[in-house]
Amino acid sequence: MCGVDQSGLFLPISAQTQLLGIARQSVYYKPVPVGPKELAIKHLIDEIYTKHPFFGVRKMTVAVSERRKEAVNHKRIHSYMNEMGLQAIFPGPNLSKNGKAHPTFPYLLRGVVANHPNHIWGTDITYIRMKNGFVYLVAFLDWFSRFVLSWRIATTLDIGFVLEAGREALEHYGNPEFENSDQGSHFTSGQYIDLWNQDQTKISMDGRGRCMDNIFTERLWRTVKYEEVYLKSYELVSDAMSNIGAFMEFYNYERPHQSLAYKTPAGIYFN
Repeated sequence: MCGVDQSGLFLPISAQTQLLGIARQSVYYKPVPVGPKELAIKHLIDEIYTKHPFFGVRKMTVAVSERRKEAVNHKRIHSYMNEMGLQAIFPGPNLSKNGKAHPTFPYLLRGVVANHPNHIWGTDITYIRMKNGFVYLVAFLDWFSRFVLSWRIATTLDIGFVLEAGREALEHYGNPEFENSDQGSHFTSGQYIDLWNQDQTKISMDGRGRCMDNIFTERLWRTVKYEEVYLKSYELVSDAMSNIGAFMEFYNYERPHQSLAYKTPAGIYFN
């Protein structure tokens, strides 16, 4: 990637990716071919999980097999769900854990209602399908206004894109009172925990296997997928970035929300 500013001076890649709102690692990505059958099954898992997030491996195996009209081994489904970072909402195996001991925090938001901007932030990662592959999307969301504070797309589940999105949200919007995530290895890592000033922000984590503790982010994913991703077939990673970026802008500043009395997230957040 090469770029210059208005004075004709070269812009380093780090500056270019920051201006574009993308993860730096995506610039160096060389796509790894994925077989068409594996890709079709992963796309199908994504559709089914978006509609039925309470499906674990067994139910997902049955649903995928019925949709494809062929038997699919549950071990394959388990492997794919693990790669996609998916888990059912009921207590069960934590598919996003990496097998190492990490600190976890209790869920602090039971009975707590977000009542002002920066009261509660939520974050999560989701799978975004493409025509010949897939990418991952992370976002930080203000629960009170549903305003998307920051987002990043990456081609792998390395932690870098999560940290970039977190730093951007903090830089532009300050510290929330609570920050909520699941117990995945990204969010229990020392690098992620060190992002937060714990004198100002209390870290909260969903109970194991309970993605509905982060319900507002789950609703964001459904909106992004049904109103943007599933209507298109991205050819390139850059297509996914530009289209999802345009949708996030629309979501924040133009799309009225019924739960917000048909106001926009930006209208609520900045008011």
